[in-house]
Amino acid sequence: MFKFAIDPHKLEAFLEINELLNSRFFDLNDLFTQILESATRLTDGEASSLLLVQTESQSLEFIVALGSKSEAVKSFKVPKGEGIAGWVAEHNTSIHVPEVAKDARFYSIISKNIGFPTQSIIAVPLRVKEQCVGVLEMINKRGGASFTDEDLTWLELFSNQAGLAIQNAKNFQAMKEELQTLKTVLEAKPVPQSILTRNPRMIELLNLCRKYASTDSAVLITGENGTGKELIAEYLHKNSSRSQGAFVRVNCAALPEALMETELFGSVKGAYTGSIADHFGRFEQAQGGTLFLDEIGAMSPLLQSKLLRVLQTKSLERVGGSQTIALDVRIIAATNLSLEDEIEAGNFRQDLFYRLNVLPVRVPPLRERREDIPLLAGFFLREFNVRFHKSIRNFEDSAMKSLINDDWPGNVRQLQNTIERAVVLTSSEQIVEEDLGMSVENITNSGSRDLKNGIQIFKAGLINRVLLECRNNQTKAAEKLGIQRTYLSKLIKELNIETVEKGVRHVSKY
Repeated sequence: MFKFAIDPHKLEAFLEINELLNSRFFDLNDLFTQILESATRLTDGEASSLLLVQTESQSLEFIVALGSKSEAVKSFKVPKGEGIAGWVAEHNTSIHVPEVAKDARFYSIISKNIGFPTQSIIAVPLRVKEQCVGVLEMINKRGGASFTDEDLTWLELFSNQAGLAIQNAKNFQAMKEELQTLKTVLEAKPVPQSILTRNPRMIELLNLCRKYASTDSAVLITGENGTGKELIAEYLHKNSSRSQGAFVRVNCAALPEALMETELFGSVKGAYTGSIADHFGRFEQAQGGTLFLDEIGAMSPLLQSKLLRVLQTKSLERVGGSQTIALDVRIIAATNLSLEDEIEAGNFRQDLFYRLNVLPVRVPPLRERREDIPLLAGFFLREFNVRFHKSIRNFEDSAMKSLINDDWPGNVRQLQNTIERAVVLTSSEQIVEEDLGMSVENITNSGSRDLKNGIQIFKAGLINRVLLECRNNQTKAAEKLGIQRTYLSKLIKELNIETVEKGVRHVSKY
């Protein structure tokens, strides 16, 4: 890179600047100023500018400027592709212009307007992940000297380090904002202990639910079975002005139609055989609070019609009665079905859907929030330790890896059941992979039901467990499996089974 003798003073200055940029996290504005000051000191420029690319306007904006006319310069913008800096940004390439007056690319408007004569320029792109995000521009070398190719090389080296510092600062700023979002979610109103998450989508969902909680509008929660729709409903209730009222649950799929009507709307004495007293339905039980209608898609068309009327009039009449009872109830419904598909199939009323779907919430499945699996698994482990009077410390690495990699068609509920079974079965202080009993589940839950593929998955799972027991000693594992050592090695390669042998890691595709 260097075609000249390295100036030891410049090398020392460069190393000092590099150490400064990487020694602490800057605010972006402070970082830009530090970059320009350091670049100017390194090249001995009389004036300098740091310009950033503005994507929407396709122009360059002066963010920091140094020199006698620095404030005046900041009022200008340079169209991308025009001027020396614009050319550098467009081509993502450095440039040395010893005599700007002879270069057609020179954007003389700024120089004339601020009354600053420009003789020479060196300019280099500021890159983040190879993309030009800005330009460092040095104008006129001090003492009337000319910039050299050596100055340009040093500026290019410095620009590479500055780009890394900018990326680090952006990452740090994004992390701070994410932590602040999480802090807001956790501190503004307490999250129920059972909602544990590090997933950005779930954090965003909880923020959305906090906004929904401030209203009395109906909420429709959708998501696969076992994702925690009821927990989200509880979260909405506990963070609302109705939190002191009752939270009443109804599983619309659990009761037959004849009983469901009475359960929802209540009945009067004598309404049916054996009715010896008035019965308060779930709507009345939820007065001043929240009624949670789970599995709403399972409700019969007749009950859907009656529910719609109650939602429209905000009142009901008990079964067998004529008295109208005014209601003050917030409705939260949940379903694992696509109600749009059910409407198209004629199984669900469109007008009821619109009544319920005022504020929609979709709970993501566990496979879309894998970073939450260790958090949830640890929570369940502590819970079952207490329940079963055990003191299991943690999960072995391979066991946790299996948990994280599984698709969990039964979602959080399936994960909870798996941990419960492991806690019951294990006799050690650590959950190991075989305690999870996931091999059969993985075969049946895999995308393919092909017999050959299933056998391969079973083989891989069995060999993995035996290798684990034998601490990756293939000779012992082969003896335990009742096969030759060479055949086991062949299977390990064919099945891509994870093992460590002579420093090489193999990872199973099954």
